[in-house]
Amino acid sequence: MLKLIVDRAQPLTALAPMQDVTNLWFMQTIAQCGAPDYFFTEYFRVHETSRLDKQILASITENDTGRPVFAQMIGEDVTALVRIARELCKHNIAGIDLNMGCPAPRIYRKNVGGGLLRDPAQVDRILGSLRQVIDLPLTVKMRLGFEQDNDWETMVELVNRHQIDLLSLHGRTVKDMYHGPVNYQMIARAVAQANCPVLANGNIQSAAQAIAVLHQTEAAGVMVGRWAIGNPWIFQQIRQAQRGEAIVAPTLGAVREYIDRLWQNPVAVPERARVGYMKMFLNYVAPNVDAHGLFQRAMRQAQSASELFGACDQALLTDPHLPLALTPYSGLVARPDQETSPALSS
Repeated sequence: MLKLIVDRAQPLTALAPMQDVTNLWFMQTIAQCGAPDYFFTEYFRVHETSRLDKQILASITENDTGRPVFAQMIGEDVTALVRIARELCKHNIAGIDLNMGCPAPRIYRKNVGGGLLRDPAQVDRILGSLRQVIDLPLTVKMRLGFEQDNDWETMVELVNRHQIDLLSLHGRTVKDMYHGPVNYQMIARAVAQANCPVLANGNIQSAAQAIAVLHQTEAAGVMVGRWAIGNPWIFQQIRQAQRGEAIVAPTLGAVREYIDRLWQNPVAVPERARVGYMKMFLNYVAPNVDAHGLFQRAMRQAQSASELFGACDQALLTDPHLPLALTPYSGLVARPDQETSPALSS
């Protein structure tokens, strides 16, 4: 059984899996700005008759970023999970990741994702069965609990029992979704209890915050999700901070080029749908662009591609040499309806 090698002097970085976001195109786009140590795919939905999703599989088979990719699964049917895991292990993956943290109601109501945290006995069966057939690293992404944060100890015990190789822990409950503070203190307690490396996850908005979270939790690394959408240079900046170097901020002109690459995502959808999809990304870019929220308001009001890119040009190309802020401006956050979008549900 292969094991992950962790260097405490060089904490790990990972891009969190986000459904409808972390496809091959986004991984390649992130890599141009400074790739994390690990990528995780969108989740493969697993049930009795499921097959490997070809688009998600492409983020493994066509991945040219030079970074290892974990294949994430979501489901609760033990036989089906074992079958799909075996199929995935035929491909060039870093390992298998089990999603036990998705907070979307449409997911947890099916007793999958974060819903599994209500059923330790089923988690025990799933992890035991997967461990028997997977020689590659087996990892878990989860939250502190379903409604309360008193479930994590039981789950960490199961992680230890089945010799899980890496635990990514979001410091909120499933019912918290993306609201309220992240309990990094609880992540620190899990780090102390787990026999495997732990990645701290949850609302890490900047390189400075990532370093602070690493110090507070003593985690093996950090997993960044939504705020890597807004600042895809964050992994490069975390490495600079780890080395004690000055953090280099991209220019607003570079941000405009990043937005162009996002728009070129080869997904065949009508313009109106593509504009809406782009707004989801820009919802996380905008808080770092200007302190007054002018770009945020303008892009949210755009109804067409020309209006959207007009707002981008006004905000980013009027003075393209200005730096992108290293942390979101106070008071400028993503809207709750965007935060609970299925596209960010992993």
